[in-house]
Amino acid sequence: MEKDIKTVLAECGFGFKKQFGQNFITDKNLLASIVSLSGATAGDTVVEIGCGAGTLTRALAERVKKVIGFEIDKSLAPVLEITLADFSNVKIIYGDFMKADLKELEKGLESYRVVANLPYYITTPLIMKLVEQSEKCLSLSVMVQEEVADRLCAQAGTPQYGAITAAVAYRADCTVVKRVPRTVFFPQPNVDSAVVKLEFRKPLPVKSREIYGKTVRAAFSSRRKTLENNLVNCFCLSRENARHIIEKCGLDLKARGETLSPVQFAKLSDLIADIHNM
Repeated sequence: MEKDIKTVLAECGFGFKKQFGQNFITDKNLLASIVSLSGATAGDTVVEIGCGAGTLTRALAERVKKVIGFEIDKSLAPVLEITLADFSNVKIIYGDFMKADLKELEKGLESYRVVANLPYYITTPLIMKLVEQSEKCLSLSVMVQEEVADRLCAQAGTPQYGAITAAVAYRADCTVVKRVPRTVFFPQPNVDSAVVKLEFRKPLPVKSREIYGKTVRAAFSSRRKTLENNLVNCFCLSRENARHIIEKCGLDLKARGETLSPVQFAKLSDLIADIHNM
């Protein structure tokens, strides 16, 4: 009989560590829903980041071919030995995924999906690592703070739309697939959450990936300033050049960064790339 996770944690003498932002999911219906919404099927390999007490790991292992789990807290090893004892298709790597060599990880994989329930302070770096470095990742399903979920999936021209939205849209389509109340976590956090799914696709066609990223960051560097002013300041463009490329994109000279769609950012970054290559 499967033990209650709180009992296992107590028996192993586990103490929550504030620096790791540990909040575990115990609701089996929610766990099953997260696995289902991730799109993972019987033939898939799933990389789970932040295994915690192994509740989501178990739910994944029941459904997919293989689970490669990353867990930064080595003191969870005895807990995971118990919760994952019935599964031979799980490999746990005790280490920081943010320090892992993604190319090395992907060498032995044809493709994979990522599922993550991890501290919210690492959400953006994790997402950007996969957006910028992964070559074989099909999707990322990640539990995030609800307001971050709305930001990731925002439309241009809305208050939630920001640099992270456009940066992710470079090569992923983002959707909020489930809203999650704070009450289903142990211990209970101070905010509600949401599961966001990023479906990876071919990147937007741009002349320079680096300049696309820099253009997005420049546009949002000061939300109070116009796009023109931000481009002049961040790229050291003459005002004449800044106005020329803005007009060439069919944009108003008074436009601000939050009004540009990812496709418009791609066009703008190509024109900036042309100037840099002159």
